Amino acid sequence: MRISASLGTDLEHLARTFHYDSSLTVDPLALVRPYRKDPKAAEIMGIFASTVAVGNVLSIRAALRNLQGKMEGDPRRFVESFPRRNWRTHLDPWKHRWIRHDQMGFLAVRLGEIYENYSRGLQEVFLDECATGRPAPEYFEQGVDCLSRALRFGSTQDKHTFYEPPPGYSQLFPTPLSSPSPPVCKRLCLFLRWMVRTGEPDLGLWRKVPPSILHIPLDTHVYWIAYHMGLTRRKTRTWRTVKEITQNLRRYDPVDPVRYDFALAHTGISGDCPKKPLITVCGKCALRPDCDLWTRQGRRTG
Repeated sequence: MRISASLGTDLEHLARTFHYDSSLTVDPLALVRPYRKDPKAAEIMGIFASTVAVGNVLSIRAALRNLQGKMEGDPRRFVESFPRRNWRTHLDPWKHRWIRHDQMGFLAVRLGEIYENYSRGLQEVFLDECATGRPAPEYFEQGVDCLSRALRFGSTQDKHTFYEPPPGYSQLFPTPLSSPSPPVCKRLCLFLRWMVRTGEPDLGLWRKVPPSILHIPLDTHVYWIAYHMGLTRRKTRTWRTVKEITQNLRRYDPVDPVRYDFALAHTGISGDCPKKPLITVCGKCALRPDCDLWTRQGRRTG
């Protein structure tokens, strides 16, 4: 499928007219935004929220509210005073799908160590020496790798690296530099979108990272829509798919290519993209003229 000549205009219309406020009520970002006046607290809540962003949005929000309750509404104090000796049990019995309380406890320990060694927190980790002096796409991949490794293993600067991560913990923070088939790294890309972008609904707290280098947080909804818009021809979600979709979106907004992500994701989450041509639903969709499902089937079925 070729990309429609009108796709750029239609994406722009979708982004400008999308009802962000109503969609935010079911998005995990809504639980991060109250902390945006305290960048460190927002960063902490953001990495927890993006890490557990798996599955149904309602179950994600329920798990995050439970975790937020254990933080007593203060993510900064939660990390600074977290009992490192009891990290395995302190959050018991919290659980969300396959993500366990001991994994979240270890993440709290890692964050405490990172903030002891990096004055600017996770932004400084992302902008570590391995991410500088490279062209934008590679710069982003190296930065995500730095962030992933810091959250998983720490560095030689750490003072408290006395603990082995619990089973499955390292898999929560994949890297696009793994081989032979790099994963999509959706949750870290989502976290970075929240921190870097200044446009709604994101926070714009990381002023040293340009939004132009961001990559699309590729969940199943965004992939489905992107595939049928012709933004990718790849049949599976891999890091190559992420790069292809992002590169095509840069044609329409090279300065902020992931500005369409929230609207695309929530078009799928809300059911406004029914995954089959239905005039009662598709008739109002801004992207209907660009959708190959509609052009191939919708016109025939009416």
